[in-house]
Amino acid sequence: MKLIYVFDAYCGWSHGFSPTVREVAARHPELDVDVVSGGLFTGSRRVPIRAFGYVQGANAQIAELTGAEFGEAYERLIGDGSFVMDSQAAARGVAALCRAAPARAVELATALQDAFYVDGLGLSDRATYRKVAERAGLDADAVVAAFEGAEAEAAARADFARAAALGVDAFPTLLAADGEDVTVLARGRAGAEDVEERLAAFAATRSS
Repeated sequence: MKLIYVFDAYCGWSHGFSPTVREVAARHPELDVDVVSGGLFTGSRRVPIRAFGYVQGANAQIAELTGAEFGEAYERLIGDGSFVMDSQAAARGVAALCRAAPARAVELATALQDAFYVDGLGLSDRATYRKVAERAGLDADAVVAAFEGAEAEAAARADFARAAALGVDAFPTLLAADGEDVTVLARGRAGAEDVEERLAAFAATRSS
């Protein structure tokens, strides 16, 4: 059995879910966790953030319900409405970081969200991946090179296709999978204890 975490690095609700997915992963070191980028802001949705008038109101709700931090640097970054959230670039970055340390995928994916939502660093900027890699003790040059390489681009496309094949159209979604059997453990917002109950129930069906 393994966990599949489908998120988008530019999704505020995914940012709010970060403590839960980190906690669940920490409780279950025996389970591999696949981190899959969902592709929230691609194609016609890759436009200045002012086009999404709900963002700041949604962020306030996320902060209230989950305790997630939205830093002053982030508020400055999006303040004039011109910032463009490009999930293709973010997915390349997730792929580059996870390739450098596959066993730390959840840690690195959530650290990347902190880089945006707390530190106000754009996820299309190679310097962001250098900073995240350095903080994590990774080879920053290798991570930046991977971010800019063809393999990360292919990995991003593969992630978007996988999310669609799994039927995931809302982020974040946490799944448990055992072979061909897949169940939803959380979608949008959930605490670690809620996830634990659903995971235990799924495991019980597999052992019965």
